[in-house]
Amino acid sequence: MALKVGIVRDERYLDHMPGHMHPEHPRRLKAIYQMLDAEFPSDFIMIEAEPATLAQLELVHSPEYIQKVLKTADHGFTNLAPDTPTSAKSYLAAWLAAGGCLKALESLMDGRCDICFALIRPPGHHALHDRAGGFCILNNLAVTARYAMRHHSMDRIMIIDWDVHHGNGIHDLFYKQKEVLYISSHDILLYPYTGRWEEAGSGQGEGYTVNIPIPRDLKDDEFAFLYREILAPAVARYRPRVILVAAGFDGHMDDPIGRSQLSEKAYGKLIQVLLDSRNRAGSIPILLALEGGYDPRSLSLSVKEVLKVLTGRVSAQDLSILDPGQAPVLVEKAKEIHAGYGVWCD
Repeated sequence: MALKVGIVRDERYLDHMPGHMHPEHPRRLKAIYQMLDAEFPSDFIMIEAEPATLAQLELVHSPEYIQKVLKTADHGFTNLAPDTPTSAKSYLAAWLAAGGCLKALESLMDGRCDICFALIRPPGHHALHDRAGGFCILNNLAVTARYAMRHHSMDRIMIIDWDVHHGNGIHDLFYKQKEVLYISSHDILLYPYTGRWEEAGSGQGEGYTVNIPIPRDLKDDEFAFLYREILAPAVARYRPRVILVAAGFDGHMDDPIGRSQLSEKAYGKLIQVLLDSRNRAGSIPILLALEGGYDPRSLSLSVKEVLKVLTGRVSAQDLSILDPGQAPVLVEKAKEIHAGYGVWCD
């Protein structure tokens, strides 16, 4: 049966203008939207974004910080953090980014969609309770997860973060909670230089944070194998009610910020691995939210590979994993660290 795939898209995301030379430029999303129009003109269920409410944002962010973000509307240019500038309409784009993820969640919960991809900006996985950072203003997926916990009584949410940068905001916000199983692969030598193997959660959240620092020479098959060997047991054992994906594409070899060696094909294989794990566990709804990816061409190609898989345009042979290379060593290290917790492996 064909998947019902939803897309969150809104031209107002382009109104966030951090500066002509800033990596998180509107041209990123323009390239994706142009690709959508050319390659997938009528394949998806379109989901209209709405701004998140103050009450929804306060599930994660402090009222003082939210007011600080709102005040940026009074100025043509403001810095919320040294690397996170804003323009007068950035606050609205940020509100819509979080709100777009919330609308996507509701489309999954009411059965309108099986999978949603929120093609949004600004990104969110670095944003903390009371401050911006790493180009992120509001933590889009953290707000969505907290909303799911509060309004849909979810006590098992999986967040997968395949952005090449560690999602320190999501990591810190849920580090002590068992309601969220956070799995992140990242280059620990890149911003924010966090996410060590041994950081596995604390208190009730012990064992529910899985950090996987990856080497820079990891190839497509190795990356897909790594996720296959960890996601399959994790999804089967944890049985999440929803899977949220911090879908960053800055691991591409052409990305100007990442230092990795992946091609766009890696992301097609990666989403197929996720679909296989999801299907075996009972068709769990999936929400992908765009994070990094700063070369417009490679970003749009990578998103295209994901959408080709979701629409059934890629054969199983094209998605096969032939050479796991060094990935089994990484898998064994993750299992060795986490075996004692009994959350996703023994």
